[in-house]
Amino acid sequence: MEIKEYINQNKERFIEELFSLIRIPSISSQSEHKGDMVKCANRWKELILAAGADKCEVMATKGNPVVYGEKFLSNRFPTVMVYGHYDVMPVDPIDEWKTTPFEPIVKNDYIWARGADDDKGQSFMQAKAFEYMVKSGKLQCNVKFMLEGEEEIGSGALYDFCK
Repeated sequence: MEIKEYINQNKERFIEELFSLIRIPSISSQSEHKGDMVKCANRWKELILAAGADKCEVMATKGNPVVYGEKFLSNRFPTVMVYGHYDVMPVDPIDEWKTTPFEPIVKNDYIWARGADDDKGQSFMQAKAFEYMVKSGKLQCNVKFMLEGEEEIGSGALYDFCK
């Protein structure tokens, strides 16, 4: 199956899965959203496993968790690391929004919501490309995913995590 056909056959599922991420207000700079950070990390874990990863974990750090997943095919293949972040910027001032920040809407073929692009949308596209490659048998590399929850506040916990 070619990728355009795969996208067309799974479009509605893809949109709902992306929206399920966007609806989580994972604002790393606001302590009242700590539970949302964990919820978003767990949702990413579900999606990465469903996409075809062999394993995926939500790993504790001194700050927000890191989602780490991998697909191993062979030592003969190179390994690709997919980095992304699931935290978003605050929505203030809220009165300047023309839409509800965490309730995505589609207007003129664009998704409007906090995180639709930076970075839930971008990371989601990478996960879905991986899914296609796995399901179509075209994957020719090992893949590791690392999604952090503090990019918008400087990635403080990521350095110790990587060590």
